[in-house]
This record gives sequence, structure tokens and C-alpha cells, in this order.
Amino acid sequence: MSKEIERKFLVVNQSYKSIATSCDHIVQGYLSRNVDATVRVRLRNDKSFLTVKGRNHGIERDEWEYAIPLDDARSMLQRLVDGPVIDKQRYIVPYSGKVWEVDEFSSPDAGLVVAEVELSSVDEEFDIPPFIGEEVTGDPRYYNSMLGVKK
Repeated sequence: MSKEIERKFLVVNQSYKSIATSCDHIVQGYLSRNVDATVRVRLRNDKSFLTVKGRNHGIERDEWEYAIPLDDARSMLQRLVDGPVIDKQRYIVPYSGKVWEVDEFSSPDAGLVVAEVELSSVDEEFDIPPFIGEEVTGDPRYYNSMLGVKK
């Protein structure tokens, strides 16, 4: 088990694209949206993963992630997903010693662009890149598990 400590922000411009080191296609769906045990299956390019996350405690939560066979992940996405399947492009953007992940959503919330930065501690300080806007950490409207779900 590991701890995930991250902050999430809306993105205000596309300047991240010029400094991105890679871009991956991600398709993911949720087998459980329970706040105490969220379970996600994800295809990232030609790899696939099953991820379990615990309840958020501020910006920190437990996380377990396992590589799984690609055919198994595809079957889970087709047969077991609770709610919409998410399709997005993820840009990896190094900035001032941190790695930012910028997600451009094609579905279900086409046009939404958010950025996350993982931290080593809850009180770690970091520089904000010029493409970052409002912080939405802790706002359930921007949890991937809640995108496209009727509220």
C-alpha cells in the first residue's frame, strides 16, 4: 500500500503542451464508486491497471495499484463499469522540480482540463505553473469517479 497525496487544479491555458514530455491516451471506468473503497480499471496506452483507493483524508488517501492483463481490463470496461467510461489524454509536464499530470477529457465531460501534482507530504510547498487556475482539491465535482455521474 502507498499513500497518495495530491492537489488538483483547473487549467486556464494550453501552455503546458509546449513543455510536456509525453502524452498518453487513458480509458478508465469504475467498478466501485464507494467513497471508502473506490475501484478503477484503467487502460493507459498498451498497459492496464486495477487501482483501489480509500477515503480521502484532506489531500491524502490510501492507494493500491496492480498491473493486470490487457484483455481482462478491456472485459471489465465493457461488462462491469458502474457509470460512464472516461476517455482522456494525459500530458506529463515537469515544472520546477515537480511532475504535473494534465488531463484533457474527451468524455464524459468533454472540454474539461484539470492538472494534478503529487506531493511527498501534505505540507510540501511547490511552485504553481502559469497554466494553473482555481484549486479544486476536495471538490467532488472534479473527482474522476464522479465525472458524468448524475448528481
